[in-house]
Amino acid sequence: MRPLPLAACLALAALSLAALTAQSQTPPAAEAAAAPVSAPAALPLVGNPEKGHLLTYTCQGCHGIAGYKNAYPNFHVPRIGGQSAEYLAGALTEYKNGNRKHPTMQAQAQSFSEQDIADIAAFLSTVK
Repeated sequence: MRPLPLAACLALAALSLAALTAQSQTPPAAEAAAAPVSAPAALPLVGNPEKGHLLTYTCQGCHGIAGYKNAYPNFHVPRIGGQSAEYLAGALTEYKNGNRKHPTMQAQAQSFSEQDIADIAAFLSTVK
């Protein structure tokens, strides 16, 4: 048996363990100050027109009839086909959040996720 290499191995292992222990005991604030990390930027949602087409099935019941006025309390139903995707997504989001008032539209919009709204807007913006 060779005592010197074994002693060197044990010393190296002890130093490695000491270094790991020192790293794990570094306060989180010190780590954060040492390496600032920026939060990832939120990417805008990209709508899928094919999925949006499926989601707009019920929309056609009111918005697909030229000159239609619904009975609550006799609102003119706007044409939504061909509007910009940004406008459509904004309007649906406002209905969902309660900033636009119309019971049917609020109920519809509240059932949609943000991705659903992006998909619907992507599809409707392509309709002529």
